[in-house]
Amino acid sequence: MGPASGWSHPDPPSNSLNWFASTLVVVTENRDIAEILRRAADGGRISPEEALLLYTDAPFHGLGEAADAARRRRHPENIVTYLIDRNINYTNVCVTACKFCAFYRAPKHEEGWSHDTDEILRRCGEAVELGATQVMLQGGHHPDYGVEYYEELFRAVKGAFPDLVIHSLGASEIEHMAKVSGTSIEDAVDRIKAAGLDSIAGAGAEMLPKRPRTAIAPLKESGERWLEIMEVAHQRGLESTATMMMGTGETNAERIEHMRMIRDVQDRTGGFRSFIPWTYQPENNHLKGRTQATNLEYLRLLAVARLFFHNVNHLQSSWLTTGKDVGQLSLHMGVDDLGSIMLEENVISSAGAKHQSNLLGLIRMIRSADRIPAQRNTLYEHLTVHWTPEDDPTEADAERVVSHYSSIALPSGGRAHPELKLIDAG
Repeated sequence: MGPASGWSHPDPPSNSLNWFASTLVVVTENRDIAEILRRAADGGRISPEEALLLYTDAPFHGLGEAADAARRRRHPENIVTYLIDRNINYTNVCVTACKFCAFYRAPKHEEGWSHDTDEILRRCGEAVELGATQVMLQGGHHPDYGVEYYEELFRAVKGAFPDLVIHSLGASEIEHMAKVSGTSIEDAVDRIKAAGLDSIAGAGAEMLPKRPRTAIAPLKESGERWLEIMEVAHQRGLESTATMMMGTGETNAERIEHMRMIRDVQDRTGGFRSFIPWTYQPENNHLKGRTQATNLEYLRLLAVARLFFHNVNHLQSSWLTTGKDVGQLSLHMGVDDLGSIMLEENVISSAGAKHQSNLLGLIRMIRSADRIPAQRNTLYEHLTVHWTPEDDPTEADAERVVSHYSSIALPSGGRAHPELKLIDAG
């Protein structure tokens, strides 16, 4: 990765992208890289080969400046969004046994569990009380859970909380439920959408290229199949996000290939609202941290993603897996969304992700990066824009809205609202 020695520049004009082109020559002497950066910053399409060259060789500062210029072109209001939601896991029983997963338990394992509908609705109610606009219902590939299970679950949630957005599942769960019920992907998608599913999460993408996917998730559907299911969902009116887990031994070229596969589907459907890369967590799983991506690799990947995905509107970074410092730095690498104050998260935290924030902490993280914080909904519509600190919630209102990990492991089993205060927001 090329150095950016001796690089300095004046602050860019707040309303001009031309500044980027005039200062790029300072940060790189490679004319090919400079031309690619200029074209991508201007909204042009770059090839996978060009993206790989940027990822491996572009000076860090020049790469960041180009990505930030692309962000400002797409989001000139300088707003960075966040979401309040809760990840609710209905079961940890799974037949897929991915090597990176610390959450799942095999069928009949003594530590396997499933929540009943009443418990899931109780957790939804807590989320709504704390200001959540969305829930992500996710779980393992339970051998008994077909389309009928999800229809009943989604109808129950919508019946109790009609305004709560269900952004849930992923292509892998849809593949599994269709097999259990002996039906087509098209039928499964139509039925769960009719039952109340509003949006599909990018879960299960991990790494889409064949070699790394087979190495870490040999029982999961292929990357091509994952994308086929997403394409079916997009065609039937269900948009989604797209994700990538980096740091399990994949090559730089395979990281770019993963993005290429997503972009090709986006060319056809336009159904991916955002791209969300995150880093593999090494605790309590079979990979045991033999690989892992560095923070620098992650930040470079974010910048390249903003330049490569000319057809995806939003780029979200994962402060949950990289920490708040890297999350804040990501806002200078093309990112326009910091994701969620997760009122509950059990899957990634089971593998070691223990970064937390309360609501004011996340707002201040955004503002101190010289961005304007705004709460959004699932569709990235702004619900509350914090134009000035006077627009922020009070300490009293915000102290209860705290991200929490692995609440299922707490002594109370997550059955009372005071349990949400057991973990220091830090």
